[in-house]
Amino acid sequence: MGNLIKHIRMFIFRGLLASIPFALSIFAVHFFYTSIDQRVLDLIDELVGIRFPGLGILLLLVVLYVLGFITSNVIGKRVLGWVEQLTARIPLVKTTYQIGKQVSETFSLPERQVFQKAILVECVKPGIWTVGFVTGKVVDQVNGGEVFLKVYIPTPPNPASGNVLLVREQDTRNPGWTIEEALKMVISAGVIGPKELKR
Repeated sequence: MGNLIKHIRMFIFRGLLASIPFALSIFAVHFFYTSIDQRVLDLIDELVGIRFPGLGILLLLVVLYVLGFITSNVIGKRVLGWVEQLTARIPLVKTTYQIGKQVSETFSLPERQVFQKAILVECVKPGIWTVGFVTGKVVDQVNGGEVFLKVYIPTPPNPASGNVLLVREQDTRNPGWTIEEALKMVISAGVIGPKELKR
């Protein structure tokens, strides 16, 4: 009887794990449907009396496509330049716009330029390591040109938040992981990821 209960419990747990990707997908679809599609549908229904599911998301994709097309040509770039000049005169808007622009430019770079490699950095006390990603280098002109690594330390399970540290390269460790392997470890809070240090 005990083995049967253990067997049932094990497969229920495995079923729960297997359902997580499906649940997240359903949540994403539901979010877009309720927050975007329904609202746009209501607006279009009031204006022209047309209503069918998916129209809101379709229109959003069309708007994003047109916006991307416009900002990719010379006229669009000039318009963006005027917008930047305008926002530069409004203190709070200027800061918000610049942050948004930096995030946009960062994510538009190829992955190899955003994160150069995955490393381990000691934290809390010696012998305790955390996963970090090298994003660049900084030269200390005050102390003889010493080079520091710019290291982004993400907060599990959300890699979009974290801290940026300046670390000496000799104070880091190369685990031999790819960026994808290290990201999997961060996003899964350590459940998924490399099983060994390769270097």
